[in-house]
Amino acid sequence: MSDPQDPQAAEPTIDPLNAPSVTPPTQPLTRREARELAQSASVAEATSVLPAVEHETAAEQETTAEQETTVLVTSPIAEAFGSAAPQPARGGIFAMVAKHPNAWLFSALGVVFVLLATGSIVAGAAVGSSKADASTPVSLANPSATPSPTPTRPVPAAIAAATRLRTCSVAAPASDPNLLTFQGSVINTTTGEVLFDRNGATPSRTASVLKTLTAAAALTVLGPDYQISTKVYAGSTPGSVVLVGGGDPTLSALGAGQESVYRGAPKLSDLAAQARAKSSVPITDIVLDSTYWDPTDNWDPSWERTEQSEGSQPEVTALTVDGGRANPQAQNSQRSSDPIADAGAAFAADLGISGAAHVTTGTAPAGATLLGEVKSQPVRALVAYMLPISDNTLGEYLARQTSKVAGSNGSSASLAQVIPAALAKYGLTTTGVGIRDGSGLSDNNVVPATFVARLMAKVAGGQQNLNIIYDALPISGKTGTLASRFTGANAVARGAVNAKTGWIKSEYALAGVVHATDGATLSFAFYALGAINSRTIPALDTITTAVFKCGNNLSNN
Repeated sequence: MSDPQDPQAAEPTIDPLNAPSVTPPTQPLTRREARELAQSASVAEATSVLPAVEHETAAEQETTAEQETTVLVTSPIAEAFGSAAPQPARGGIFAMVAKHPNAWLFSALGVVFVLLATGSIVAGAAVGSSKADASTPVSLANPSATPSPTPTRPVPAAIAAATRLRTCSVAAPASDPNLLTFQGSVINTTTGEVLFDRNGATPSRTASVLKTLTAAAALTVLGPDYQISTKVYAGSTPGSVVLVGGGDPTLSALGAGQESVYRGAPKLSDLAAQARAKSSVPITDIVLDSTYWDPTDNWDPSWERTEQSEGSQPEVTALTVDGGRANPQAQNSQRSSDPIADAGAAFAADLGISGAAHVTTGTAPAGATLLGEVKSQPVRALVAYMLPISDNTLGEYLARQTSKVAGSNGSSASLAQVIPAALAKYGLTTTGVGIRDGSGLSDNNVVPATFVARLMAKVAGGQQNLNIIYDALPISGKTGTLASRFTGANAVARGAVNAKTGWIKSEYALAGVVHATDGATLSFAFYALGAINSRTIPALDTITTAVFKCGNNLSNN
C-alpha cells in the first residue's frame, strides 16, 4: 500500500510536455478564464519538476474556490464514461461535483482503486530498494567459488522386489498341544523361499531323520556305486587264513539259495570256497581281523541297550554277519553281544573247521596273498533299503565307511567333522549341525529343522545323486514307514508326501517333500519334541496335510 504521507501518492502529476492537446473553446474566454487556464499549466509544469508541492496558504485556497473557471477536462475519468471530447467546466471543480454528485462519486472510487493498486506496486519496489540500501553490509558471492551442491535424498542401492502376500495359515494345526515343543520349516524348492518357520534355526535332536544326512554324506564321499569289501588273505603260518572285515554289515552267513533281509548280500560261504580253491594247503586256522576301525568303539553310551536286545541296533564292528541278527531274515531280531566271534564261527563252519582254538583275532600280515573277496551291494542299493524301513544298522555302518574313505579313522567321534564336511559339498551351510552317530538314535545329535528342509529341497531337485534319496523316501499312505499313516481327514495327502520318519523316546519327526495341490513342490522338516504320545504322529500328519493344501500360498502367520 502507499504511504499516506507521500503527496505524490495522493494525486497524479501532469507532464506539460506530454499533456493532452487542448481544443480551443468554441466561445471566447473571459479574462478570468484565461488567467485560470494559465495557472493550471504553470502548476502542472511545477509538479513535473518539483519533488513535492508546497502547501497553499489558506487565503489562496479560498480564492481559488470562489473563482469561476472554464477548463478542458480530458482525463481517464472522462474516458471511463465513454467520452474523450473536451467538456466545459463552469464555476470550478466544486460546481461540477455539485452538479453531478453520483457520477463523480463512482469515478472517484475507481480512481482510488487504481491508485491503491499502483501504490502497492510502488511500495513493493520501495521495500526492495530499502533492503538494498540498508546500512547492514551485504556479503557478495565470490564468482570464482564453487557453489555448494544441493543435498539429495538418500536412496537405496537396490529397490527391493515386491513380495507375494500369502494368506493360507497353518497356525491352528501347528499349535496342536500333541506336537509338544514344535519346531519346523517349510521351503519352496523352486524359489528357495522359507514359507513357514517355527524355531527352525534351533539345533535339536532329529531321531531317524538323521539317516537322510548320513545317506547324503555317503553319496557324495563314497559315491552311489561304491561297494564294501570283505577279504580273505593267507596267514603268516601254513594252513592259516585271515578273514578281514571291511565294515559290511550285510555279509551273510546264510547258505546258498537263502536271502537275508539284505537281499543280494554277499555270502560268507562264497569267501570260504574262494579261499579253499586258492590255498596251497588245507586251511586249519582262522584269524579274525576287525581293525578297519577300533573294535572297541562299537556302542555309543547315549544309546539305550534295549535297542540291541529289542533288535534294532547291533554293536558296530567292522566284521559282522547279517547285521548281528539272531534271525537274519527278520528285520527286528535280537542282536549279538559278540558279532566278531559269531562271524568267525560261521566262517569256520563253511571251511569245515571245528574247535574254538582254531579261531583267533589278529591282523593280516603285510603283503599277504589275497585268497578271496566278496562285495556288498552298491551304496545306492543300501540307501534304498535303509530309508524306507529306517534301518539303524546301515545308518551306522555307512557313517563309518564315509569316515574311512574321507581320510579319517572311522571312529564315532570322527562323524562330528566328517558328516558336516560332506554335506557342505552340496552347497549347504552347516552351522548348528552336530553329529553324534549315523542312525539318529542319540539324543545328542542336533540339527536345525531349517537345515534339514534345505537338504530336502536339494533332494527334491535330484542333483548330485540325491535323487537316490528321493526315490527311497517313504510315500504317505503307500510305502515304508508311512504306509499306514495319513488316514481319516489326512487321506487327501496320501501319495503326495515323500518323507523320512523319525522316532525316539523323546521325539517324533517327519521331513521330506510335499507335492502340493497347487502344483508347488515344498520341502519341510517337523520336530515334535518332548513326552510323545499316541496322538503325536497324527498331529504331524495333520500339519503336513495342511501344508499340502496351502501350497505356495502358505503363510508364516
